[in-house]
This record gives sequence, structure tokens and C-alpha cells, in this order.
Amino acid sequence: TSRLSSHGRKKDKIGKPCVDMSVLKTGIFIVAAKRTPFGAFGGKLANQSCTDLAEHASRACLAESRLPPSAIDSVIFGNVCQSSKDTAYLARHVCLRIGIPETTPAMSVNRMCGSGLQSVVSAAMEIAVGQSHVVLAGGAENMSLAPFTLHGPRYGVRRASDMLVGDVLWDTLTDYHINVNMAVTAENLAKRFNIGREECDIYALRSQVQWRLAQENGLFKKELVAVPFKDMKGKTGVLETDEHPRETSMEALGKLKPAFQKGGVVTAGNASGINDGAAALIVASEELVRKAGIHPLARIVGFAVTGCDPSIMGIGPVSAITRLMQAVDPNMVGCDVNKYCDLIEVICSF
Repeated sequence: TSRLSSHGRKKDKIGKPCVDMSVLKTGIFIVAAKRTPFGAFGGKLANQSCTDLAEHASRACLAESRLPPSAIDSVIFGNVCQSSKDTAYLARHVCLRIGIPETTPAMSVNRMCGSGLQSVVSAAMEIAVGQSHVVLAGGAENMSLAPFTLHGPRYGVRRASDMLVGDVLWDTLTDYHINVNMAVTAENLAKRFNIGREECDIYALRSQVQWRLAQENGLFKKELVAVPFKDMKGKTGVLETDEHPRETSMEALGKLKPAFQKGGVVTAGNASGINDGAAALIVASEELVRKAGIHPLARIVGFAVTGCDPSIMGIGPVSAITRLMQAVDPNMVGCDVNKYCDLIEVICSF
């Protein structure tokens, strides 16, 4: 038996060894957080690359922290759809653009919809093992810039029919291991757990209403950074609030046809948007927080990641949240538990 075997470790309800969260008990904190407004597909932020958007969020985040660029030990950014020519260098270019020393390491990560969250987890892990004290972490996507691709011409083709045209956006939203689009996985989930169209529309409307109330009450004011723009039509201005949300009603949502399956539940009105935007956080050790006299926004207590059947990928957060709660504190006394799901309303309805 390997010395690194999990033999003897406590198992959780899904049969896997519980994650040891003790490394986070030393104290790892979020000390600053900023995000851009989220632009609509083909909207006001469509011409800005992921790096541009991440730069806006990161520069504002660093200013909010009042830490000098030289204090940053590492930069980590999450991204999935590499939609522009510089996205492969996302974390590194953000680092250099905002004045962080070129000797500072940078890394881009991809955990699909959880890529931005993974950047924060990776930051916490670096701090937990003593590799860093301060990490700039975040996520950025520009789905509007996702290109069409042409496969074949590099090595020569005899006929135009030999060339394959691809859509990076559609390909990114499709799991080709099972050949299923992400929205169809939500349809599968709805069938599995008997979630109806009305439930999805109710949740979608609730989401729009909650956003509007939060916006009207200034709840986003501290986290947002205004972004200058020049849109696809050449119009210029400054985007100060999320562009995608819109006025709707149960009546309006009910009139929309299913977008992916006949008789399905996912529509253009209850699915999440195809958007452009970025967010950035500064994650710091307890030692630095104390020395700098910083009042942190939040403490990272723990994290957990699990896998699931890809055909119903939206069920994943259930087992991940369960594992996290078991590992940190089975009773979760006095803790606010926020359910995080970001793709299709049917997932949240579950």
C-alpha cells in the first residue's frame, strides 16, 4: 500500500476521502475586489479583449487595496474561450500592463465555468503552502470576440468542401466527449428531476428582479469599475452598469419558444446570457493583513471540487457544496451558504 494512500481517512457521502481543510485555518483573506460591468453579446464591451477587461478590473482592485504593485507575489487568471490573439498570455499580460514587476510569476487556469473561482482557489493554495503572501486572482471572458475558424488550408486542400468551418463559441459551449451542448445538459437535468418550464421562468424572473433591486439600491456600486468603450458601430462612451439585464415578466417569458429541444424548458429568456466582462480579487495571508493593517472583505475558509456525469453537468455544485460543508463544519453553524450555479436556470431551480 502506498504511503500516500487515503486508507483510514474519513469518507464523505459520495464515497471520496474528505478534503483536509486544516491548511486554511491559518487565515487567508480577500482584501479587495472589483469587476467590470458585464456587457451584452455584441454590445458595448465587444471590442475589448479579455486582457483589456481584466486590466480594468485588476488596476481598480490594486488601487482599492492600497498595496504597491511590487507587493503582488503572483498573478492567476481564469479563462475558457480564448477569443483573441493575446488571451493565451492573459495572466502574464495583465501582470505587466498594471505595473507588477516582470519577475512576478503569472498563470492562466481553465476549469470551465469555474475558472475564475479556480484562480482564487489556486491563490489560496499558494498562500497556504507559503509560496506567496499576496496574489492577484480573477477571471475574464469576451464571448463576443469568439472567432470562426477554418481548418484545412494550412496544409493545402483540393476542394472547398475539404475545409471545415468551426465556431469557437459554439465549440466552447459543447462537450464533444458526449457530443452535447451545455444547454442540453440542463434539459437532461430537468427531465431527470422533473423540473418544469414554469419553475425555470419563475427563477429567471426572480433573478432579473433581484438584479434590478440591487442596482437601484446601489449594492453593486463598490464592486463596479466603469469601462470606456467603442462599440461595433463606432459609438463611444463609458459603461457603468451591467448591460445584459432587461425588463421582463412571466407573460413575456412564457411566450418564448424552447431554444434547444422541442417541448424543452431552456429559452432565450431563462438561460444565462452570453456576456463579456472580468473580475479581480486580491487574496492575502493573515500575516500580511495584520502587518499592513488591512480590514479584509472576507476570509476563505475552505473549498471543494467534485466531478459528475457530464450529461447532467449542472448537478456538480450539489456534491461540491456537500463535500465542502462536511470538510469545513458539518453543522455550518452561523454560516451563510450561497448556492453558486451560473449556466442555466434549471440548475438553480434544482
